[in-house]
Amino acid sequence: MAKEYRKREDEGNDLIKRFEDHLRKKKTEFFDIEDFEEIIEFYLIRAKYNRALQAVNMAISQFPYSTQLLVIKAQVLIQLQEFQEALQLLEQAENLQPNDPEILLTKGSLFAAQENYEQALMCFEQALDFSDEKDEIYFNIGLAHQHMEQFDKAIEAYKQAIEYNLSHEGALYELAYCLDITGQLESSIDYYKKFIDEDPYSAAAWYNLGIVYNKLGQYEEALHAYDYAITIDDTFASAYFNTGNTYMNMGRYREALEAFQKTVELEGPSAEVYCSIGAAYESMEQYDLGVKYYQKAAKLDPMYDEAWFGAGVCLEKQEKWYQALHFYNKALKLHAENPEYWKAVAHAEFKVGNIISSIDAYEEASRLDPKDPEIWMNWSYIYYEQGDYQKAANVLLQGLDELPDEADLYYRMTVYLIEAGRFKEAFNYLENALILNFEGHATLYEFFPQLETQKALFKIIEQFRKEST
Repeated sequence: MAKEYRKREDEGNDLIKRFEDHLRKKKTEFFDIEDFEEIIEFYLIRAKYNRALQAVNMAISQFPYSTQLLVIKAQVLIQLQEFQEALQLLEQAENLQPNDPEILLTKGSLFAAQENYEQALMCFEQALDFSDEKDEIYFNIGLAHQHMEQFDKAIEAYKQAIEYNLSHEGALYELAYCLDITGQLESSIDYYKKFIDEDPYSAAAWYNLGIVYNKLGQYEEALHAYDYAITIDDTFASAYFNTGNTYMNMGRYREALEAFQKTVELEGPSAEVYCSIGAAYESMEQYDLGVKYYQKAAKLDPMYDEAWFGAGVCLEKQEKWYQALHFYNKALKLHAENPEYWKAVAHAEFKVGNIISSIDAYEEASRLDPKDPEIWMNWSYIYYEQGDYQKAANVLLQGLDELPDEADLYYRMTVYLIEAGRFKEAFNYLENALILNFEGHATLYEFFPQLETQKALFKIIEQFRKEST
């Protein structure tokens, strides 16, 4: 199986090399329409949309009467958010082949990308009448309803998709999400067991049940279901992969690693699986191996931001701050709206001494996720370390506006105000902190190693405890 995969991969790489050599004018090559479709798909999967557009334009110049290529070009243009041109191409294709389900499906996807879900649903419903792949259309109907927060309608559509194709992973995952968000996940177990009752030897049915149990946090039951799926079909790569995810949730990292490696053996490498292997090594504190596999994932898919971030985390754990910052910035460039990435960049910038850059990054992180108390505490700590207790307190005040019941922020404010000599205010904040979470007071002693200060704080805290009992 793995040898077959490598053979297909080599053939695919050879085709891409031939195409890119052709672009560089090194040699003249002929590509048939199937070659072009494979080339375009290669670039689409890797989010290289401009190169995909180059390929489809070249294909159309060679095969100008292909309606299929018009549709593919529209799909590329949708990814580039060139919606008007994409719509014109689809209408041109529709004039040539009315009621073609792929044209209608792509048209619906275009409207969905523009958040015009009502129009998208009209296209999907029309496509249902003409398509043999009804599972994919019901899946898209479900997504449209889900975006409109019509979760019950989405659930029905996903169930329809699964009725047509029990192995439709997208429909299975989204169905589980909608059932979870509507509080119906546990009560839906009987729905999934129905497929097993109909066919006890259906690997897909056991696999689906495993997904639900995993989502519910019933990990032993999930492993049991995945094991049945694998017993029935020992080449079921997705079942091995999800087994690995369940082991990760259970903290059984060595077994997770074995499951992920089996996935690679069966279906060849992918960025997602390599990233999971990296996470397993990271959790086992084998950080060099973690970095190795995160980098392998990034090499396979340079747009996979989680791989770059994971490598940064492993390097941070080894206190290799400059290297960690390099990888964090790579992840941030790909996903600039992720507050975790900004927070990681901010911390690494602080560690290498780039204080202004660190403050700027914390400010952006706080804008994206103002409900994360760690952002406010880490940001304020920069000013605390510089001895600017007023600025440190001002940052925490912003945090308390967002999180008025967060005990850790009150304890930290107590620290800053004591250092500033504003004892009366400090004790007011300390009292609030003790009310919210009495046990959290232990964090104060980390900031005041002097025995005399610790004794004074202990006396105040004990007095509060006695008065409140």
